[in-house]
Amino acid sequence: MIRHTVSFALVHAEGSAEEAAFLARGREVLTGVPGVEDFQVSRQVSPKSLHRFQFAMTFADETAYRAYDAHPAHRDFVASSWEPEVADFQELDLVPLS
Repeated sequence: MIRHTVSFALVHAEGSAEEAAFLARGREVLTGVPGVEDFQVSRQVSPKSLHRFQFAMTFADETAYRAYDAHPAHRDFVASSWEPEVADFQELDLVPLS
């Protein structure tokens, strides 16, 4: 199991229609990619981070994660939405300790 998370800050003003559209588009596109499980969008409530949001999802294994990463819908979202609209981000790919 891999838990893929990415926290991020957008170029859009807080509470703007553009911010809401980005988050909705991310949810719609990424949940449609095969292998994505337990997708969540979260909002940061601590002032300790400039990243206001997080996308998190789970993959059954490395094969599912690689298929997601290479999927055309994911690649298109990154190119058309993520790259122009995300100001900064931090990605973590985590596996449980046994």
